[in-house]
Amino acid sequence: MKVTYSWLKDFVDIKITPQALADKLTMAGLEVTSLEQASDDWLLEIEVTSNRPDCLSISGIAREVAAITGEKLKLTQPGKHPKPKTKYRDFSIDIKDKKDCPLYIARIIQAVEVRSSPDWLKQRLELVGCRSVNSIVDITNYVLFEYGEPLHAFDLDKLIGQEIIVRRAKAKETLTTIDGKSRTLDESVLVIADKNQAVALAGIMGGLKTEVGLETKNILLEAAVFDPLIIRRTRQKLGMQSESAYRFERGINLDIVEAASRRVVELIEKVSAGKCILERKSGVSGRKQPRVTFDLGRAEKVLGVNIPASRAKGILSGLGFKLATKNKNIFLVDVPSHRPDVRIEEDLIEELVRIFGYERIPTTLPAVKPRIIPDNTRDLVSRIKNILVGLGLNEVISYSLIARQLSEKLDIETPAPIEILNPLSKEQEVLRPLLASSLLDCVSHNLNHKQDYINIFEVAKAFLGSSGEPREGLNLAIALCGTRPWLFPQGLIKDEAGILHLKGILEAIFVKLGIKEYSFKVDAALATIAVYIAAERIGSLFRVDKDVLGRFQIKNKEVVLAELSLDRLFLKVNLLKKFTPLPLYPGISRDISFLIKEELKVEEIIRMIQEKGRPWIKQAYVSDYYQGKQIPAGFKGLTISCLYRADERTLAESEINPLHSELTVLIQEKFGAQIR
Repeated sequence: MKVTYSWLKDFVDIKITPQALADKLTMAGLEVTSLEQASDDWLLEIEVTSNRPDCLSISGIAREVAAITGEKLKLTQPGKHPKPKTKYRDFSIDIKDKKDCPLYIARIIQAVEVRSSPDWLKQRLELVGCRSVNSIVDITNYVLFEYGEPLHAFDLDKLIGQEIIVRRAKAKETLTTIDGKSRTLDESVLVIADKNQAVALAGIMGGLKTEVGLETKNILLEAAVFDPLIIRRTRQKLGMQSESAYRFERGINLDIVEAASRRVVELIEKVSAGKCILERKSGVSGRKQPRVTFDLGRAEKVLGVNIPASRAKGILSGLGFKLATKNKNIFLVDVPSHRPDVRIEEDLIEELVRIFGYERIPTTLPAVKPRIIPDNTRDLVSRIKNILVGLGLNEVISYSLIARQLSEKLDIETPAPIEILNPLSKEQEVLRPLLASSLLDCVSHNLNHKQDYINIFEVAKAFLGSSGEPREGLNLAIALCGTRPWLFPQGLIKDEAGILHLKGILEAIFVKLGIKEYSFKVDAALATIAVYIAAERIGSLFRVDKDVLGRFQIKNKEVVLAELSLDRLFLKVNLLKKFTPLPLYPGISRDISFLIKEELKVEEIIRMIQEKGRPWIKQAYVSDYYQGKQIPAGFKGLTISCLYRADERTLAESEINPLHSELTVLIQEKFGAQIR
């Protein structure tokens, strides 16, 4: 959209330079792509977005300028014209479909003198890129740029009948437009027609036959609104473009049609004589506009800047919005017809800030703690795999379809596996109910290939239920087998995979996923160790029976397995991390060494120490575990290290010693421990 500085000044008393104006318009969302001096004037080329058809006119951009500069918008309303009785008193408008054409206004102007336009009119049109034709056509183009409403003038004496018809074209109907090209039309094209034939492509281009020329004496002036979708499709189908179509495609404000028509009449009477003798109108005059509740307090919270109520009201009023005060900071805002893009409160907030100035919003860092939190199953699975790989395990991928015998070899009580109706082979008869059988098969395969140490895992779906009601769940299975050598200063030590290794791996997963309420309980009936989170069992770990190993052709080896339900595990995940400052004061460490019965759980002792040692006990953990000749049968020796510290000061020996002694006595009394 091209506008001139002087033309804008007809509507607004601009007191800033063209360069400053260009900057302010750009900052308000109307980007000025070029600014150049031409013919003692300045030409601004503005990029108008598709949601702002109101800015496809000089008056629309002037409204923006008035709001930006705080000046008053000067919009004059052309006067009404008399309706004398004439031979055209029976003239009518027939709109076949009001959806295609909601409004059509026709005016008949007699005794016009079509001539060359005055210099001021030519100059303004040429500066905005419009070629001068004659005074009548130039005036309709001038008002198109001024109001944003396309208008068209017909040579009245070349129209047949006293009627204008707005209809769809007939199949294969032809029309020669003012560019001299004959166009074949169809029923999708909207046309303006007289009694006999189409005389214009509605909203796009007039017909050559009724074009206004120097010999024209009487004209029919058209001002209308057409369906944007029809105009766009017709223009694309016929490969045409015009200033009128460009505006009709984006939507015309119904409220300006009447004023634009009267403005053309006013200019014609001034420049080309003539007299308006008849007005006809068909269709609606306007649409009901929405009312939006605007909370200034919420707007300030969203924007992060305080805007005085008077300033906010001035900005919105300057843009054409009508405000009614509901209370101190809440307004009822009536949206004007020229702003179809404003429908909700957020739209009003945007209007407010773009005029107030984006550059006036202070730059601050967002109050968001930087963290990456997996929030779906795929992310959590990836996280678990990374933990296990980091612990040295290897991922395996096996088939979900297995042989029925492979499932039966495991000898674990599970529902009957889901059968495949048409298996491709005996090795793919059923869907596996557990991953453990697949991992044992994988362990056997690796042992046969001379692998001494096997530590593998798989994350995959397991399938349970009868054939009529199948269900699936995401499981994690881990298998350890063999001996791994470690080189220490004392020599080569062979570490055989066992239950404690599995337990440590699972604990590492729980800690990394923020799961605290986990526990391991021996299930004597099933010879397994059940894994619980809070009170819910999510899986188990166990040493595979020798008979089962024999079925998988695993000899002279021990295999430990764990299988968990990840669907249940994921419900307990807590990946929110809270930063705790480093301690300012040193801590004091004390050890408790004692003997307890083998069957007693160490976690119960540590839990008791943490509860009774508050608030100074910060850490309690097993620092040594020993068994041997000096330890009686059925007992185990433990050393628990306790760290005491206060957050506000350094603790004294006289404070720590009584508490430590009390904890030692409690261990003796509650657990029957023998202090060493």
